[in-house]
Amino acid sequence: MTKHDKAGAFSPEIGNVPNRARPRQADAYNSRGARLRDGVREWWPYYLMLAPGLIYFGLFHYLPIWEARLAFEDLRIIGPNVWVGTKHFAQLFASPTFFEVLKNTLIISAMKVAFVFPLPIILSLLLNEVRSGRFRRGVQSVIYLPHFLSWVVIAGIFIAALSPSNGVVNDLRDFVGLDRRSFMTDSGSIRWVLVWSEAWRSAGWDSLLYFAAIMAIDPALYEAAEMDGASRWQKMRHITLPGIVPTIATLFILHVGLFLNAGFDQVFNLSNDAIRDKIDIIDTYVYRLGITGGQFSLATAAGLFKGVIGMILMIGAHTLSKRLTGKGVW
Repeated sequence: MTKHDKAGAFSPEIGNVPNRARPRQADAYNSRGARLRDGVREWWPYYLMLAPGLIYFGLFHYLPIWEARLAFEDLRIIGPNVWVGTKHFAQLFASPTFFEVLKNTLIISAMKVAFVFPLPIILSLLLNEVRSGRFRRGVQSVIYLPHFLSWVVIAGIFIAALSPSNGVVNDLRDFVGLDRRSFMTDSGSIRWVLVWSEAWRSAGWDSLLYFAAIMAIDPALYEAAEMDGASRWQKMRHITLPGIVPTIATLFILHVGLFLNAGFDQVFNLSNDAIRDKIDIIDTYVYRLGITGGQFSLATAAGLFKGVIGMILMIGAHTLSKRLTGKGVW
Protein backbone atom coordinates (compact mmCIF):
# COMPACT_ATOMS: atom_id res chain seq x y z
CA MET A 1 0.00 0.00 0.00
CA THR A 2 1.32 3.43 -0.90
CA LYS A 3 1.78 6.31 1.47
CA HIS A 4 -1.24 8.00 -0.02
CA ASP A 5 -3.34 4.91 0.64
CA LYS A 6 -2.23 4.85 4.25
CA ALA A 7 -3.08 8.53 4.64
CA GLY A 8 -6.61 7.80 3.62
CA ALA A 9 -7.66 6.75 0.13
CA PHE A 10 -11.17 7.50 -1.02
CA SER A 11 -13.60 4.58 -0.95
CA PRO A 12 -16.07 4.11 -3.80
CA GLU A 13 -18.65 2.65 -1.43
CA ILE A 14 -19.04 5.79 0.70
CA GLY A 15 -17.92 8.52 -1.69
CA ASN A 16 -15.47 11.20 -0.61
CA VAL A 17 -14.97 9.80 2.90
CA PRO A 18 -11.49 8.64 3.89
CA ASN A 19 -11.06 4.98 4.73
CA ARG A 20 -9.93 5.86 8.22
CA ALA A 21 -13.40 7.28 8.89
CA ARG A 22 -15.16 4.10 7.86
CA PRO A 23 -14.60 2.09 11.06
CA ARG A 24 -15.90 4.96 13.19
CA GLN A 25 -19.03 5.34 11.02
CA ALA A 26 -19.56 1.60 10.96
CA ASP A 27 -19.19 1.38 14.73
CA ALA A 28 -21.73 4.18 15.21
CA TYR A 29 -24.14 2.54 12.77
CA ASN A 30 -23.74 -0.86 14.41
CA SER A 31 -24.13 0.71 17.83
CA ARG A 32 -27.41 2.38 16.89
CA GLY A 33 -28.64 -0.79 15.22
CA ALA A 34 -27.67 -2.86 18.24
CA ARG A 35 -29.43 -0.48 20.61
CA LEU A 36 -32.55 -0.60 18.46
CA ARG A 37 -32.52 -4.40 18.34
CA ASP A 38 -31.89 -4.65 22.06
CA GLY A 39 -34.68 -2.18 22.77
CA VAL A 40 -37.17 -4.04 20.60
CA ARG A 41 -36.10 -7.38 22.13
CA GLU A 42 -36.49 -6.05 25.65
CA TRP A 43 -39.70 -4.07 25.21
CA TRP A 44 -41.43 -6.15 22.53
CA PRO A 45 -44.68 -6.64 24.56
CA TYR A 46 -45.14 -2.86 24.68
CA TYR A 47 -44.42 -2.47 20.98
CA LEU A 48 -46.94 -5.23 20.32
CA MET A 49 -49.58 -3.35 22.32
CA LEU A 50 -48.67 -0.17 20.44
CA ALA A 51 -49.00 -1.83 17.03
CA PRO A 52 -52.85 -1.69 16.69
CA GLY A 53 -52.84 2.06 17.38
CA LEU A 54 -50.03 2.67 14.89
CA ILE A 55 -51.83 0.60 12.25
CA TYR A 56 -55.08 2.49 12.90
CA PHE A 57 -53.48 5.92 12.53
CA GLY A 58 -51.52 4.77 9.49
CA LEU A 59 -54.59 3.44 7.66
CA PHE A 60 -57.18 6.03 8.65
CA HIS A 61 -55.15 9.21 9.23
CA TYR A 62 -51.90 9.13 7.24
CA LEU A 63 -52.84 7.07 4.17
CA PRO A 64 -55.86 9.33 3.44
CA ILE A 65 -53.47 12.31 3.24
CA TRP A 66 -51.98 10.82 0.09
CA GLU A 67 -55.40 9.84 -1.26
CA ALA A 68 -56.57 13.47 -0.85
CA ARG A 69 -55.20 14.05 -4.36
CA LEU A 70 -58.62 12.76 -5.48
CA ALA A 71 -59.88 16.31 -4.79
CA PHE A 72 -57.94 17.37 -7.91
CA GLU A 73 -59.01 14.44 -10.10
CA ASP A 74 -62.09 12.97 -11.73
CA LEU A 75 -62.53 9.44 -10.42
CA ARG A 76 -62.44 6.64 -12.97
CA ILE A 77 -63.46 3.11 -12.02
CA ILE A 78 -61.56 1.72 -15.00
CA GLY A 79 -58.30 3.35 -15.96
CA PRO A 80 -56.34 6.14 -14.31
CA ASN A 81 -58.05 9.17 -12.81
CA VAL A 82 -58.14 12.38 -14.85
CA TRP A 83 -56.39 15.44 -13.41
CA VAL A 84 -58.80 18.41 -13.37
CA GLY A 85 -57.02 20.85 -11.04
CA THR A 86 -59.30 23.03 -8.92
CA LYS A 87 -62.50 22.12 -10.76
CA HIS A 88 -64.12 20.51 -7.72
CA PHE A 89 -63.17 23.37 -5.41
CA ALA A 90 -64.77 25.84 -7.84
CA GLN A 91 -67.89 23.67 -7.91
CA LEU A 92 -67.87 23.48 -4.12
CA PHE A 93 -67.55 27.22 -3.58
CA ALA A 94 -70.26 27.88 -6.16
CA SER A 95 -72.75 25.80 -4.16
CA PRO A 96 -75.07 27.71 -1.76
CA THR A 97 -75.51 24.50 0.24
CA PHE A 98 -71.80 24.40 1.09
CA PHE A 99 -71.88 27.88 2.60
CA GLU A 100 -74.99 26.97 4.61
CA VAL A 101 -73.28 23.93 6.14
CA LEU A 102 -70.13 25.99 6.70
CA LYS A 103 -72.17 28.59 8.59
CA ASN A 104 -73.82 25.86 10.69
CA THR A 105 -70.43 24.33 11.45
CA LEU A 106 -68.98 27.65 12.58
CA ILE A 107 -71.98 28.48 14.77
CA ILE A 108 -72.14 25.07 16.45
CA SER A 109 -68.37 24.92 16.99
CA ALA A 110 -68.31 28.45 18.43
CA MET A 111 -71.13 27.58 20.82
CA LYS A 112 -69.27 24.47 21.99
CA VAL A 113 -66.02 26.37 22.55
CA ALA A 114 -67.81 29.14 24.44
CA PHE A 115 -70.01 26.95 26.66
CA VAL A 116 -68.40 23.48 26.77
CA PHE A 117 -64.67 24.24 26.90
CA PRO A 118 -64.77 26.14 30.26
CA LEU A 119 -66.90 23.50 32.01
CA PRO A 120 -64.11 20.93 32.64
CA ILE A 121 -61.91 23.70 34.07
CA ILE A 122 -64.64 24.81 36.47
CA LEU A 123 -65.44 21.21 37.35
CA SER A 124 -61.81 20.35 38.13
CA LEU A 125 -61.47 23.46 40.33
CA LEU A 126 -64.60 22.51 42.26
CA LEU A 127 -63.47 18.90 42.67
CA ASN A 128 -60.14 20.12 44.00
CA GLU A 129 -61.97 21.96 46.78
CA VAL A 130 -63.78 18.82 47.95
CA ARG A 131 -62.08 17.63 51.13
CA SER A 132 -63.71 14.19 51.35
CA GLY A 133 -61.69 11.87 49.14
CA ARG A 134 -64.42 9.22 49.05
CA PHE A 135 -67.06 11.71 47.96
CA ARG A 136 -64.73 13.18 45.31
CA ARG A 137 -63.97 9.75 43.87
CA GLY A 138 -67.68 8.94 43.77
CA VAL A 139 -68.48 12.15 41.92
CA GLN A 140 -65.65 11.54 39.48
CA SER A 141 -66.87 8.02 38.73
CA VAL A 142 -70.34 9.33 37.95
CA ILE A 143 -69.26 12.23 35.72
CA TYR A 144 -66.73 10.09 33.80
CA LEU A 145 -69.35 7.49 32.81
CA PRO A 146 -71.03 9.34 29.89
CA HIS A 147 -67.68 9.49 28.06
CA PHE A 148 -67.83 5.71 27.55
CA LEU A 149 -71.29 5.77 25.98
CA SER A 150 -71.66 5.89 22.21
CA TRP A 151 -73.57 8.70 20.56
CA VAL A 152 -76.26 6.19 19.58
CA VAL A 153 -76.99 5.58 23.26
CA ILE A 154 -76.67 9.27 24.20
CA ALA A 155 -78.99 10.29 21.37
CA GLY A 156 -81.57 7.78 22.61
CA ILE A 157 -81.31 9.18 26.14
CA PHE A 158 -81.77 12.79 25.03
CA ILE A 159 -84.57 12.00 22.59
CA ALA A 160 -86.44 10.17 25.37
CA ALA A 161 -85.73 12.87 27.98
CA LEU A 162 -86.83 15.68 25.64
CA SER A 163 -89.92 13.94 24.32
CA PRO A 164 -92.89 16.36 24.24
CA SER A 165 -95.33 13.68 25.43
CA ASN A 166 -93.58 11.82 28.25
CA GLY A 167 -90.06 13.23 28.50
CA VAL A 168 -88.77 14.13 31.95
CA VAL A 169 -87.80 17.66 30.86
CA ASN A 170 -91.30 18.48 29.63
CA ASP A 171 -92.80 16.84 32.71
CA LEU A 172 -90.80 19.30 34.81
CA ARG A 173 -91.87 22.20 32.59
CA ASP A 174 -95.48 21.11 32.98
CA PHE A 175 -95.02 20.89 36.77
CA VAL A 176 -93.82 24.51 37.02
CA GLY A 177 -96.55 25.76 34.68
CA LEU A 178 -94.63 26.04 31.39
CA ASP A 179 -95.89 24.74 28.06
CA ARG A 180 -94.53 21.49 26.69
CA ARG A 181 -91.99 21.94 23.92
CA SER A 182 -90.69 19.68 21.17
CA PHE A 183 -86.99 20.39 21.56
CA MET A 184 -85.86 17.84 18.97
CA THR A 185 -87.90 19.43 16.18
CA ASP A 186 -87.55 23.07 17.26
CA SER A 187 -85.03 24.93 15.08
CA GLY A 188 -84.42 27.42 17.89
CA SER A 189 -83.50 24.73 20.44
CA ILE A 190 -81.73 21.98 18.53
CA ARG A 191 -78.30 23.65 18.55
CA TRP A 192 -78.50 24.00 22.32
CA VAL A 193 -79.36 20.30 22.51
CA LEU A 194 -76.08 19.62 20.69
CA VAL A 195 -74.16 21.87 23.07
CA TRP A 196 -75.52 20.43 26.32
CA SER A 197 -75.39 16.83 25.16
CA GLU A 198 -71.72 17.39 24.29
CA ALA A 199 -71.15 18.97 27.70
CA TRP A 200 -72.85 16.06 29.47
CA ARG A 201 -70.72 13.55 27.61
CA SER A 202 -67.28 15.20 27.70
CA ALA A 203 -67.06 17.66 30.62
CA GLY A 204 -66.37 15.03 33.26
CA TRP A 205 -63.74 13.17 31.26
CA ASP A 206 -61.97 16.34 30.10
CA SER A 207 -61.82 17.56 33.70
CA LEU A 208 -59.49 14.64 34.42
CA LEU A 209 -56.68 16.36 32.49
CA TYR A 210 -57.06 19.58 34.45
CA PHE A 211 -57.38 17.72 37.74
CA ALA A 212 -54.14 15.85 37.00
CA ALA A 213 -52.45 19.21 36.31
CA ILE A 214 -53.75 20.52 39.65
CA MET A 215 -52.34 17.48 41.44
CA ALA A 216 -48.91 18.28 39.97
CA ILE A 217 -48.79 21.73 41.62
CA ASP A 218 -46.28 21.91 44.48
CA PRO A 219 -48.18 21.59 47.83
CA ALA A 220 -45.62 23.92 49.41
CA LEU A 221 -47.22 26.79 47.51
CA TYR A 222 -50.55 26.17 49.25
CA GLU A 223 -48.84 25.83 52.63
CA ALA A 224 -47.05 29.15 52.15
CA ALA A 225 -50.31 30.80 51.08
CA GLU A 226 -52.08 29.48 54.19
CA MET A 227 -49.32 30.87 56.38
CA ASP A 228 -49.86 34.25 54.74
CA GLY A 229 -53.57 34.05 55.50
CA ALA A 230 -54.84 33.41 51.96
CA SER A 231 -58.43 32.25 51.61
CA ARG A 232 -59.47 29.26 49.48
CA TRP A 233 -60.62 31.62 46.74
CA GLN A 234 -57.28 33.44 46.77
CA LYS A 235 -55.37 30.16 46.60
CA MET A 236 -57.50 29.07 43.66
CA ARG A 237 -57.00 32.37 41.88
CA HIS A 238 -53.29 32.87 42.50
CA ILE A 239 -51.96 29.30 42.66
CA THR A 240 -54.31 26.77 41.09
CA LEU A 241 -55.35 28.69 38.00
CA PRO A 242 -51.82 29.86 37.06
CA GLY A 243 -50.60 26.30 37.64
CA ILE A 244 -52.93 24.83 35.00
CA VAL A 245 -52.53 27.62 32.42
CA PRO A 246 -50.14 25.50 30.25
CA THR A 247 -52.71 22.68 30.15
CA ILE A 248 -55.50 25.12 29.32
CA ALA A 249 -53.43 26.70 26.54
CA THR A 250 -52.52 23.33 25.01
CA LEU A 251 -56.08 21.99 25.03
CA PHE A 252 -57.47 25.26 23.71
CA ILE A 253 -55.07 25.14 20.75
CA LEU A 254 -56.17 21.56 20.01
CA HIS A 255 -59.82 22.61 20.24
CA VAL A 256 -59.19 25.46 17.80
CA GLY A 257 -57.48 23.04 15.42
CA LEU A 258 -60.62 20.89 15.51
CA PHE A 259 -62.92 23.91 15.24
CA LEU A 260 -64.52 22.71 12.00
CA ASN A 261 -65.03 19.25 13.47
CA ALA A 262 -68.45 19.95 14.95
CA GLY A 263 -69.18 16.28 15.70
CA PHE A 264 -70.38 13.97 12.92
CA ASP A 265 -71.60 11.15 15.21
CA GLN A 266 -73.57 13.54 17.39
CA VAL A 267 -75.25 15.40 14.54
CA PHE A 268 -75.93 12.23 12.55
CA ASN A 269 -77.74 10.58 15.47
CA LEU A 270 -79.66 13.65 16.68
CA SER A 271 -80.68 14.91 13.24
CA ASN A 272 -84.14 14.70 11.68
CA ASP A 273 -85.87 16.22 8.68
CA ALA A 274 -87.47 19.04 10.68
CA ILE A 275 -84.18 20.62 11.83
CA ARG A 276 -81.57 19.24 9.44
CA ASP A 277 -80.98 22.64 7.83
CA LYS A 278 -79.97 24.07 11.25
CA ILE A 279 -77.41 21.42 12.22
CA ASP A 280 -76.16 20.17 8.87
CA ILE A 281 -72.36 20.46 9.13
CA ILE A 282 -69.41 19.84 6.82
CA ASP A 283 -68.96 16.25 8.00
CA THR A 284 -72.56 15.26 7.30
CA TYR A 285 -72.38 17.15 3.99
CA VAL A 286 -69.28 15.16 3.00
CA TYR A 287 -71.06 11.96 4.05
CA ARG A 288 -74.03 12.73 1.80
CA LEU A 289 -71.82 13.71 -1.13
CA GLY A 290 -69.48 10.73 -0.92
CA ILE A 291 -71.25 7.78 0.66
CA THR A 292 -74.82 8.56 -0.38
CA GLY A 293 -74.32 10.51 -3.61
CA GLY A 294 -71.18 8.86 -4.96
CA GLN A 295 -69.49 12.23 -5.67
CA PHE A 296 -66.19 11.12 -4.18
CA SER A 297 -64.01 13.83 -5.71
CA LEU A 298 -66.30 16.64 -4.55
CA ALA A 299 -66.55 15.10 -1.08
CA THR A 300 -62.76 14.85 -0.90
CA ALA A 301 -62.46 18.51 -1.87
CA ALA A 302 -64.80 19.49 0.98
CA GLY A 303 -62.89 17.32 3.44
CA LEU A 304 -59.54 18.72 2.29
CA PHE A 305 -60.84 22.27 2.69
CA LYS A 306 -61.85 21.46 6.26
CA GLY A 307 -58.45 19.90 7.03
CA VAL A 308 -56.42 22.80 5.63
CA ILE A 309 -58.48 25.39 7.50
CA GLY A 310 -58.13 23.38 10.70
CA MET A 311 -54.34 23.24 10.31
CA ILE A 312 -54.18 27.01 9.72
CA LEU A 313 -56.34 27.66 12.79
CA MET A 314 -54.18 25.43 14.99
CA ILE A 315 -50.92 27.05 13.86
CA GLY A 316 -52.43 30.49 14.36
CA ALA A 317 -53.69 29.61 17.85
CA HIS A 318 -50.30 28.13 18.75
CA THR A 319 -48.47 31.26 17.58
CA LEU A 320 -50.84 33.56 19.46
CA SER A 321 -50.58 31.46 22.62
CA LYS A 322 -46.78 31.50 22.48
CA ARG A 323 -46.79 35.29 22.24
CA LEU A 324 -49.34 35.83 25.01
CA THR A 325 -48.49 33.09 27.51
CA GLY A 326 -45.19 31.62 26.32
CA LYS A 327 -46.90 28.21 26.12
CA GLY A 328 -47.91 26.26 23.06
CA VAL A 329 -48.24 22.76 21.64
CA TRP A 330 -44.56 22.62 20.65
